[in-house]
Amino acid sequence: MAKEEQWQSRAGFILAVIGSAVGLGNIWRFSYVAYDNGGGAFLIPYFIALVMIGIPILILEFSFGRKMRGSAALSFRKLAKKWEWLGWWPTLATLVLVIYYMAIIGWSLNYVFYSFGQVWGKNPEAFFYNQHLNLTSSVGQLGGINWTVFAAVFVIWIINYAIIYNGIENGIEKASKIFMPLLAILMLVITIRGITLPGAIEGINKYLQPDFSQLMNGEVWLAAFSQIFFTLSIGWGVMITYSSYQPEDSDIVNNAFIASLANCGFSFIVGLGVFSILGYMATQTGQPIEGLVAESIGLAFIAFPKAINMLPAFQTAFGSLFFISLVIAGLSSSISMIEATVANIQDKFAISRKKAASIVCLTSCLGSVLFTTGAGLYLLDIIDHFLMQFGAGLAAIFFCLVLGWGYGAQRLRKFMNQVSDFEIGVWWEIMIKLITPGILIIMFGKGVIANLTKGYGDYSTTALILGWSISIVVILFGIYLSSLTWQEKSDN
Repeated sequence: MAKEEQWQSRAGFILAVIGSAVGLGNIWRFSYVAYDNGGGAFLIPYFIALVMIGIPILILEFSFGRKMRGSAALSFRKLAKKWEWLGWWPTLATLVLVIYYMAIIGWSLNYVFYSFGQVWGKNPEAFFYNQHLNLTSSVGQLGGINWTVFAAVFVIWIINYAIIYNGIENGIEKASKIFMPLLAILMLVITIRGITLPGAIEGINKYLQPDFSQLMNGEVWLAAFSQIFFTLSIGWGVMITYSSYQPEDSDIVNNAFIASLANCGFSFIVGLGVFSILGYMATQTGQPIEGLVAESIGLAFIAFPKAINMLPAFQTAFGSLFFISLVIAGLSSSISMIEATVANIQDKFAISRKKAASIVCLTSCLGSVLFTTGAGLYLLDIIDHFLMQFGAGLAAIFFCLVLGWGYGAQRLRKFMNQVSDFEIGVWWEIMIKLITPGILIIMFGKGVIANLTKGYGDYSTTALILGWSISIVVILFGIYLSSLTWQEKSDN
């Protein structure tokens, strides 16, 4: 039976997929990882990883969702009752992720307004931790709710709810057709401005200067595979859900290549802008670029405000454009994560989209309150680390093994070749059944060993137990939901 909701255009689907993949990590993580792992030489393992992990798994999820015509839970249920939990588990992990992800988008929204007059002052680092977050001294001290952050997070939840509530065609597809072109334009403007600043070329050289000796370092290859895996929204069940809304004659293979390459191209271009601005900062301060490079939150909310302070003109315009870009990138990803859960609940409990969206957004918004407290940053860091290590990565291993060997990669390849613009060869079957899960198992194993032997950061054992516990509870709750009876479809 055809899905009641469908993408109305191929462009709408591709833009939504790219929107899911292009998130905050593309803006603040890729350039740092490339710089820290061989510069231009990093692109070699990066694109090899794209071919060996990114594209194969994306094609796998596209074809499976399109074949089964259901959410992740329903798709695996159709495969076999015993595998339904494999649809719930990564979806629930995604829901936990989006609950704390909203806090970061909320910070970005706050900083759009802080850009007017550079409210962060001469010491953006102190402002971020002390004035903006009201950060407590440890994860055990929650502190009170930061109402400025709470208000921004609430607004972001309202926007997500409105888009999900209105469905695929009138909600997600329309939003994607606005958000993604706008994000591309904003980041292009920021990048062009960056490369025209004095000292930009020095920054770009640091970003792209190849260190081919790093190609002999196994950690560099693992960094490349990790970056590809976590930047494409694979392993979360999101792409299975999105693909289930495709019309029956929709392409699979070419869409996967287009989305993957667009995501990687976006990351690379943004990296040019980031390091151009860092080069300018180095020129203005006399510091080496090595002392200015920051990863993740530090780049967005500390290093960039410092750079904005140093601009010769248009500080407010540049700052607001940058943080608006972060908001849009965050929204395009959060929409897809919420939709994956909403679709599962719709299918399992036979309720309307509006009711499912209301339940998911209301309960999740309440969960986000925890991350607006003084200990929010600590909680976010711990949960994110363990969820990334033992959520999507482990789920993707099961995807490959269950679908590659249990259902049959050859069956999916035959199916997708019938509807795709060009056929995929037997190499894809080899990847899905052997090479891709093998690489993921190595990555997962190294992560487990590192966490058991070294811990994570300076957190206490109690805090680390929290991270482990959430990862385990997500799996157990997924198994519980899969044990519940499927409800008959109704008119509510």
